[in-house]
Amino acid sequence: MESEHPPAASNTTESVAPAPGFARRAAQALKKAVWRSGTEDAAPSAVATVATLTDRVKKYLPSGDVQKIKEAFRFSDEAHLGQFRRSGAPYITHPLAVAEILTEWRLDGAAIQAALLHDVIEDCGIEQSQLIEHFGSTVAELVDGVSKLDRLQFSSTEQAQAENFRKMLLAMARDVRVMLIKLADRLHNMRTLESVDAERRRRIARETLEIYAPIAHRLGLNTLFRELEELSFQHLYPLRYQVLNRAVLAARGNRREVLGKMMLAVRKSLSDAKLRAEV
Repeated sequence: MESEHPPAASNTTESVAPAPGFARRAAQALKKAVWRSGTEDAAPSAVATVATLTDRVKKYLPSGDVQKIKEAFRFSDEAHLGQFRRSGAPYITHPLAVAEILTEWRLDGAAIQAALLHDVIEDCGIEQSQLIEHFGSTVAELVDGVSKLDRLQFSSTEQAQAENFRKMLLAMARDVRVMLIKLADRLHNMRTLESVDAERRRRIARETLEIYAPIAHRLGLNTLFRELEELSFQHLYPLRYQVLNRAVLAARGNRREVLGKMMLAVRKSLSDAKLRAEV
C-alpha cells in the first residue's frame, strides 16, 4: 500500500472459536507468562509482529507513546486469551495487523493503542471504564466508537440505502480516527477472508464494496479504496477476477517486452551517434 496520510485528526468478520481443552490450557499458561514479563516470551509469530509494530512506531512517535502501545498490546493479548480466528491463528494477530496498517498511515499513539484494543469491549467483556483507567479517556472513546460501529448491520443492496448507511457511519464516527480504525479492521478482514464460508464471504465482500470502499474514497485514501474494491471483486466474482487478472499480467508482460525493445533501439541510436548516455 502506498503511504497515504488520512485526514488529520469492528465488527470483526470472523467469529471467535475456543481452543480444545489441552491446547487452551497450554495457551493460557503461555500467555499468562507473557502478561507478567512483557512480549519476550510470547509466541514467535506474535513476537515478530510486535517487533515490527514497535520498529514502525519508533520512527515517528515519541518513546512515551511507544511504551503505551506495548502496554495496549499486553492488555489486548490477555483479553483475547484462548480466542482464535477461523484460520486457526491466535486472535491477537488481528488487532496487531490492524495497528500495523495504521502505522502505514502515520496515525498517532492513541489510535494505535485503540487499534490494538478495538475488539476487547465487543468480544471480551471489557468495560469502557477499565480502558479509561488503564489508557485514558481518549483511547477508551476511540475503542467505544469502533464498538458502536460494529453493532450496525447493513442489509439493503439499494444504492440509496447504501449511501444513507455510509452517511450514518461517518456521522457516528465523530472522531475520524474511529473510522480509520474501522477501515483498517475491514482491510485486514478482507485480506484474510478465505477462512470464511462462501455465503458469508460474499456478504462481507458486498458490504465492503458498497459501504467501506466508497468511504475510503471519500476520505482520500485512494490506495485503500482500490485494494478494497479489488478484494471485493475477487470474492464476489472469482471467475471474472481470474480472467481479468491473467489479462492484466499478460499486458504487463507485453509492456515490459515493448519497453525492452525500445531501450535497445535507443541504445543503438546513441551508439551510432557516438554519444555516451545511460538508458
